[in-house]
Amino acid sequence: MGTRLRPLTYRIPKPLVPVMGKPLMMHVIDSIPKEVDEVIIPVSYKKQAMEEYLAKNPPKRTVTLIDEPEPLGTGGAVKNVEKHIDGPFLVINGDSLSSLDLAKFIAFHRNKKAFATISLWPVEDPTPYGVVDLSEDCRIRHFQEKPKREEAFSNLINAGVYALEREVLAYMGKGFVSMERDVFPKILDRGMYGMRFDGYWIDCGRREDLLRAYWTLMGEQLQRIDKTSVHEGADIRAPVVLESDSVVAGASVGPYAYISTRAVVGLRSRVERSIVLENARIGTRCRIVDSIIDAGVTVPDGTHVESRIISTAKDPKG
Repeated sequence: MGTRLRPLTYRIPKPLVPVMGKPLMMHVIDSIPKEVDEVIIPVSYKKQAMEEYLAKNPPKRTVTLIDEPEPLGTGGAVKNVEKHIDGPFLVINGDSLSSLDLAKFIAFHRNKKAFATISLWPVEDPTPYGVVDLSEDCRIRHFQEKPKREEAFSNLINAGVYALEREVLAYMGKGFVSMERDVFPKILDRGMYGMRFDGYWIDCGRREDLLRAYWTLMGEQLQRIDKTSVHEGADIRAPVVLESDSVVAGASVGPYAYISTRAVVGLRSRVERSIVLENARIGTRCRIVDSIIDAGVTVPDGTHVESRIISTAKDPKG
């Protein structure tokens, strides 16, 4: 439901939240290697919106949406689609972006003859997370939940991508099941492995993290500009993206700004470290900082927006 991204997620479900012009779930789907023959997405909130998107933008692989009437946890969601799984399978969190090479991840799982393999991400401070203890051959020996810094036996945390043998399903009950708390401890002695990767890993559940996903994918130098978008007097500072049919009229945009298609930034306004989605209009003399302006929003002249999500979408429950 993306509660921490509201009011943006009153309009669209979190899997459809755009990052660099493409929904979160499509970043995930497009990263999956061809040997994966079907993508199964358990969904409840705004399922129709996801069906409509997939109908208009069909992926180059089979995608099946499965009803999940109530939250089941990661393990419960997997158990709920058991009849669709006929062999080894991946479980991927749909609201994070990472540089994990899934083809290498699958090969690692097979080479280790693992029962289960977990993606691992190094962090500076492991205290808010569950960490793992690896042997020299990358087998997981222990899990440690939210350790004190001085007691942590590693800085490697669960990055939310798993390769699992089908037999793992036997360790999952029906109803709400946590993979981390209810399943992994039961299968530890069956052969669990962890593969560390570097690059980036971003959970996109909050405004500041969603912004960070944009800036990470843009890099420090990217400057992708539709030349017809820039009008006289505009000050454009990389990294920045101005999509087609956007208009920057004598405004300052960047560094770190994404202006979507048909969005307008008015005279003497400034947009920095912010995203302006399609058909939004920023008036004159506005300042937009560390914020997300949702599709179709009009920001009145002289408005200062900082560290916010601005949307006209309303809570459907009133």
